[in-house]
Amino acid sequence: MIKKDYPLTEKTPEEENEIISLRPKRLSEYIGQDRIVETLKIAIEAALKRKEPLEHILFNGPPGLGKTTLAHIIANEMGTRIITSSGPALEKGGDLLGLLTHMERGDIFFIDEIHRIPKVVEEFLYPAMEDFAVDFIFDKGVHARTHRYRLEQFTLIGATTRAGLLSSPLRERFGITRDLDFYNEKDLAKIIKRSAMIIKTQIDEGGAFEIAKRARGTPRVANRLLKRVRDYAQVKADGVITKEVAVDALTLEGIDDFGLGDMDRKLLETIIVNYKGGPVGIEALSATLQLETDVLIEVIEPYLLKTGFIIRTSQGRKATEKAYKHLHINIRQKEQETLF
Repeated sequence: MIKKDYPLTEKTPEEENEIISLRPKRLSEYIGQDRIVETLKIAIEAALKRKEPLEHILFNGPPGLGKTTLAHIIANEMGTRIITSSGPALEKGGDLLGLLTHMERGDIFFIDEIHRIPKVVEEFLYPAMEDFAVDFIFDKGVHARTHRYRLEQFTLIGATTRAGLLSSPLRERFGITRDLDFYNEKDLAKIIKRSAMIIKTQIDEGGAFEIAKRARGTPRVANRLLKRVRDYAQVKADGVITKEVAVDALTLEGIDDFGLGDMDRKLLETIIVNYKGGPVGIEALSATLQLETDVLIEVIEPYLLKTGFIIRTSQGRKATEKAYKHLHINIRQKEQETLF
């Protein structure tokens, strides 16, 4: 049976409340993604001047980069409520209609994992987004009739890790579409120092940058690693996080210099050892590792692709020379020829 794991970039249920407490509340507090923040500042200021709701917004990017945080910030900046849901939770049209009909003017409707909305539910979104109306169908067959219910103007914010799975009709109804990218170490270090201050933990510059270096370019990972290093520092180092303390704590956690954890290394070893470096299909990897394909595609793979440990081809995934060297595995000549 395929198991559900919680890799570094995914939220575990018990961490959700603490994650919320670390989130910035305003755009002025938000660190990184500068071009996106500037776009949102302009859009929000213009909407407030016109006293109109914002256009619908779509955020795309790997987990943990701040899509949910931005949705909550937008609601705060606009001074409106935010109603949250997720694609898998909206199983029937009635689930969506119940939420839409209770919207007030200017409300933010945030749908996480919007690419996972069932098609029958998605079709209710089209008139809601475009005309601020939904159609109710009464009876069936020759007696069928429809009634159009007018909605208050609202802003839909969708978040997705796989924009390619969104249908064109849905994607085209978003006025603002932005892709969030992995963070650089400088911005991650700022986030870590801010979070350390909130959780009342002493950290120096070296400690912040050491955690940032291993945080996979992801704020959620940075905050999670900070908490693990904090625990280590409180027990082993009088509560102060230095570079040396961070290195020792993260080594104990199994996080290497590139931010790779046990699951990442296991994936690379599987491609190299079990499948001779690849190419190998995602379903085969999923079965071998006993992990859901969504976890591999949305959580683990993006960072390995970004950092050049694997490449994705039409035949499947392949390990690069960098992966072999990182795992201290020799590349036989014929294997090396297949990589490039």
